Amino acid sequence: MRIRSFCRSAPFAALTLAVMVALPPAIAQNDTAHPAATPGSIPGPEQHGPSSTGSEQPHGNAGRASSAPGNEQSGAADAGAQRPSGSLPTPKPIPLVPTHAVWNTFHGQLNAQKYSPLTQITADNVRSLVKVWEYHTGDVSDGSGKLPTSVWSATPIFANDTLYIGTPFYRVIALDPGTGKVKWTFDSKSTLKALTQPALKNRGVAYWEAANPVAGQPCQKIVYLGTMDAQLFAMDADTGKLCRDFANGGVLNVDQWNDVNNKYPLSLLQPPTVAGNHVILGWAGKDWAYAEAPPGTVFSLDPQTGKRQWSFATLPPKIASRTGTANVWTGMSVDEGLGLVYLPVSSPSPNYWGGNRTEPIPLATSTTALNLETGEVVWSRQWVHHDIWDYDINSAPTLMDITVDGKQIPALMQATKMGFLFVVDRRTGKDVWPIEERKVPGGDGSIQGEIYAPTQPFPIRPAPLLDQSKKPPIWWVADALGLGQCSRLWKSLNYAGMYSPPTHKDSGVLAYPDSAGGVQWGGVAFDPRGKTAIVNFSHVVQSIKLYPRKEYEQRAAGSGNEQGFYPQEGAPYGMSLDNALNWLGMPCWKPPFGEIAAIDMTTGDIKWRRPIGASQKWGFYMPESMGSVTIGGPAVTAGGVIFIGASMDAKVRAYALADGKELWSDIVQAPAVANPAVYEYKGREYVAFIAGGNTILKDQVGDQVAVYALP
Repeated sequence: MRIRSFCRSAPFAALTLAVMVALPPAIAQNDTAHPAATPGSIPGPEQHGPSSTGSEQPHGNAGRASSAPGNEQSGAADAGAQRPSGSLPTPKPIPLVPTHAVWNTFHGQLNAQKYSPLTQITADNVRSLVKVWEYHTGDVSDGSGKLPTSVWSATPIFANDTLYIGTPFYRVIALDPGTGKVKWTFDSKSTLKALTQPALKNRGVAYWEAANPVAGQPCQKIVYLGTMDAQLFAMDADTGKLCRDFANGGVLNVDQWNDVNNKYPLSLLQPPTVAGNHVILGWAGKDWAYAEAPPGTVFSLDPQTGKRQWSFATLPPKIASRTGTANVWTGMSVDEGLGLVYLPVSSPSPNYWGGNRTEPIPLATSTTALNLETGEVVWSRQWVHHDIWDYDINSAPTLMDITVDGKQIPALMQATKMGFLFVVDRRTGKDVWPIEERKVPGGDGSIQGEIYAPTQPFPIRPAPLLDQSKKPPIWWVADALGLGQCSRLWKSLNYAGMYSPPTHKDSGVLAYPDSAGGVQWGGVAFDPRGKTAIVNFSHVVQSIKLYPRKEYEQRAAGSGNEQGFYPQEGAPYGMSLDNALNWLGMPCWKPPFGEIAAIDMTTGDIKWRRPIGASQKWGFYMPESMGSVTIGGPAVTAGGVIFIGASMDAKVRAYALADGKELWSDIVQAPAVANPAVYEYKGREYVAFIAGGNTILKDQVGDQVAVYALP
């Protein structure tokens, strides 16, 4: 995840300070670190418009699923690019929505709906919610000492009558879900260094249990923890002791498979996706650093032995060594009934120049469905062709069964950084509502070796969450206090609509949204009863400029909090990425800076939308009509309530599913930059938030688990 601070200090009087301090940072979503330049629709798809599988055709062996030597799966065929190459597995009678309340994965359930059928807490009584217990891990750093800053975005996992959390110091803590009393703790003793990230980061743990547990045997229930240095730990869920039969005494070195362009470890920041007898791993690394980087590979492991079952590569082998990434660094979703795992695939390296990868890479920046048992591609849809904007697909697609024009459709919604919500049939990847290939801006021929995709996919329904067709309106307050600086900046930046390519001419190109803004890794929640999708998103404007290598070396002055100069080492261009701010550090674009919306998935229409949260810093709160940039996603319940933290004002909130009205809030230790968890224990419904903060969003970090229930 990337987040870029907009709050720059300036010696101003209190009134001016009150205007500017609350202004939010821009956000982006890659689990990547960026080194300083110097040290220090949905009737059946056959009936609706184009159901294209993308303009790029198969090239070479893109999307290879392969077995590890000696492993169970063997002979997996090369994947066809952007069209089915593997047959749909035989369906199994496993419901998409669990028949009972479940919150045992990062997104609540494998379908990524983040939905609870519990009804004890309702829109009528949620205002009575109280904090019934809290727990402080002690694993927190503000970066002022020897340790890097901590960034804690772990969803609490409720399983085995226990609440499991992973910490940014790479420990696991098992808590009594009703009282917060510690059951056991596990310390990986991992290296606490910012190896691939600008901070110590953890998004939690994963859980597996045997379908037929063997009485008296350990590790019939297992908790998994990944670390930044590419180690995967497996521990008994009842005792916290390492599972000695898993890999090397309970620890798997995933970096043993990092054998192409090994420039950094395959950091395991996102917990694995556990489905059936598969533990599925993606990884995170560095962006903006290298033209050649480790190529994106996904691994499926045996839950009890750690043995590799299959691996899946997103890059064609013939070019993998001269590019890299296109990895899966965020959560995945699974339809166990269909036997499919859905991968949100990121962009290739380097992010803002593609002259080293002009051949088609059809699985990059895509949603790709794999056969869960074999790792073979069943279908894939590419959402950005020849991605030179770092538009990683950054959240697990949300699976949903909906009815459109009287037809029942097993659908998938893929939210994106671009503010698009693509909806397809999750069996085939074909359009539900039409997705059109539209002409987009091309380059001026001045960028060495670059090519430009002539078209990009645009969904018809739901409508884009952001209007990317023109430069966003200037915020008159920022323009006035900046003495017209915003107006001059807007005039100096090229922009012909979204997908305007990066350039080294003039002041560069305006990016709206760039890799910041839009929907981030928290993803979309879905109420299966009312067929309503809920999504929070941010409005962010940036500028991008490319610099020929010699000029870059002369001009590069380092980088700050994910803004400034970045080398793209090995490419002919370094680059800079800057937030569109006035000299006071105020965003130049008109608020709101963040919103939350509900979408009717029968029609694709937006039911309501409203600003979310409040911008806040140094004690000043701005009007909630301005909203806040957000990190983290929503949860929704059958009681008609949406729970979310995410905003920079360090509040957790409840909104009414029916109309978006704010019903309840409470202040926690730091911004709750994690998806909440909703669970039932001994007949009582609880809502758990991790208040860990992110110092780029706001200089406030925490180590708090805050749990709420009715009195």
